[in-house]
Amino acid sequence: MQYELFPSERFSFFSLSSGSCGNSYYLGNSHYGILIDAGIGPRVIKKRLAHYGIELSSIMALLVTHDHFDHIKSVGYLGEKLSIPVYATREVHRAIMHHPLVRNNLNGSTRYIEKGTPFQIEDFRITAFNVPHDSIDNSGYFIQFGNHRFTLATDVGVITDEVAYYICKANHLVIESNYDEEMLNNGRYPYPLRQRIASGWGHLSNRQTAEFLANNYSSDLRNIWLCHLSGDNNHPELAYQTVESRLAQKGIKVGRDVALHVLLRNILSQKTEF
Repeated sequence: MQYELFPSERFSFFSLSSGSCGNSYYLGNSHYGILIDAGIGPRVIKKRLAHYGIELSSIMALLVTHDHFDHIKSVGYLGEKLSIPVYATREVHRAIMHHPLVRNNLNGSTRYIEKGTPFQIEDFRITAFNVPHDSIDNSGYFIQFGNHRFTLATDVGVITDEVAYYICKANHLVIESNYDEEMLNNGRYPYPLRQRIASGWGHLSNRQTAEFLANNYSSDLRNIWLCHLSGDNNHPELAYQTVESRLAQKGIKVGRDVALHVLLRNILSQKTEF
């Protein structure tokens, strides 16, 4: 069923969970919505959607970024048991099919996407783009609807020119701010794991995210959500302060020029409407 998008239609975004404990994000309006990733249990997904009055029956699609379990835990259940179409690249679908912890195989719910080729779900025009990470394959998503441009980029080893292009197009941006460099270097993680996290195939640090945002800020940007924070090598306050202070050095004031949010681990976030 197609819904007409009226100028007064309000959209909302919130995180059901963010971090290595599980990732899932909602974007939608009063009629329907989509999920990006489903790395938490189906009962938790249902409960957290219900907190904002959203039924699972209104979810038109599930977009999958990559095949790590903290992003795909409930993909099989949502796809096969609830018949929610699951959109991902062929490589990610293949990895999901062979993942030992995914209990339900995707058959009729499988939808293949190509990076750089837009596809339509209701009023959402969606383009997947390549994001470097040590998974089989990894996509960010750029979503256009009405006058809004929304970008989600998580599990980002490094901000390539392609990633930067889609970040800079966004009015609403979900971007990884995984670790504090000092905490990682002085923490309990073994050296090989520290190397992996800080490599070009791991995650973005608070500093890297802050530097990029400060150097590429546009007045079109309205919301920034910092996502996928490490439970061992970061603190929400530290991630927020690192980005806020770097923006301030460029004369960009949080609360006046842009809204800055931190998405907490395994906690339902506040709903932002726009």
